[in-house]
Amino acid sequence: MAVTSHRSGPLAGMRVIELAHIMAGPVCGLMLGDMGAEVIKVEKLDGDDTRRTVPPALEGESAAYMMMNRGKRGISLDLKHPDGIAVLRRLLDGADALIENYRAGTMERLGLGYETLRQDYPGLVYCSLSGFGRSGPYRDRAGFDLVAQGMSGLMSVTGEGPGRPPMKCGPPVTDITAGILAAMGVLAAYSNRLRTGRGQAVDTSLFEAGITHTYWQSAIAMATGVAPGPMGSAHPLNAPYEAFETADGWITIGAANQTNWLRLLTAIGAEELAQDPRFALNRDRMANRLELAATLAPRFRAHGSADWLARLEAEGVPAGPVLDVNAMHRDPQALAREMVVEVEHPRVGPMRTLGLPIKFSDTPGRVHGPAPLLGEHSRAILAEAGYAADAIDDLIARGIVRETVA
Repeated sequence: MAVTSHRSGPLAGMRVIELAHIMAGPVCGLMLGDMGAEVIKVEKLDGDDTRRTVPPALEGESAAYMMMNRGKRGISLDLKHPDGIAVLRRLLDGADALIENYRAGTMERLGLGYETLRQDYPGLVYCSLSGFGRSGPYRDRAGFDLVAQGMSGLMSVTGEGPGRPPMKCGPPVTDITAGILAAMGVLAAYSNRLRTGRGQAVDTSLFEAGITHTYWQSAIAMATGVAPGPMGSAHPLNAPYEAFETADGWITIGAANQTNWLRLLTAIGAEELAQDPRFALNRDRMANRLELAATLAPRFRAHGSADWLARLEAEGVPAGPVLDVNAMHRDPQALAREMVVEVEHPRVGPMRTLGLPIKFSDTPGRVHGPAPLLGEHSRAILAEAGYAADAIDDLIARGIVRETVA
């Protein structure tokens, strides 16, 4: 099956079949695609459920879907029909990896489980994402980011402070992190395949992704037996390391070691606090963290954010503004790092999306295009897989394959 579009990036020449929906699996495909892999997204006949995650929509296309699937090519296929399974198997000829995040047992019922496919495709890297993993007592449970955040410990350490209701992180961090972990696993297995010729199963989950975000809190709990609780924007190990209100907004201060603590005191004109025994060393500042914050807070409210950030930068203290998402999109560093880029969508026209967060000196990746319309590339993908024009017409006429003309 030939690749028809030019791809740039270190993974150029790699081919990935994405049988994934919503977020975790599509994040994996998105990362691989931006790094140059040819990602073919196989959707059910009514499409990825994210297509119905509206509002917002642009020209009838879900903004959420377009964000998660830009740069991929799409085919819409009935996998409940034997001829649909036959098409998928044809697509797997020459594929390097398959990504799936169906509920446990679904791929096996379709005859597409790893143990089945490995017989015919021994070099295939088969990546599964799920709520809790493909083994263990919770393997059959459905999983969502909210549930994973709660069970992984994240919600117990997120929020304003003790006694407040549990709170999840704003973004779906377990979905996104699981997708990134899956991409890392696919690449490790692919590297091994290049050496040995053998594929393997790769398995990660939202639950495990959430656990990886508790490194500091787990270190504390394992050492002391005490489970940390929520601390607002503060750090469980260093102080001052949190957000402070200014005269016109909020800024973050990262005085996370003794050198930066002393620099901070110079920046705010409070050198006398260096002699205060409550704040002398980090262990003292952590023991008196609330008193420290109360001592610093009135000083920061006396001036505006821009004034403080200029003073802090002059002294070398890590600090920054608290930006909303629109402001982040306009930030000169985000733009310089190509984290906001423009693509041309067949219905929407020019539109912005987020860029690749990894930079390569010799083989730069990039966003290779917009998200596909439902079945936009069905005909071209089938032709590349060796189907004759009349056979393609037959599959479309019988409803095995759906086609959308851009």
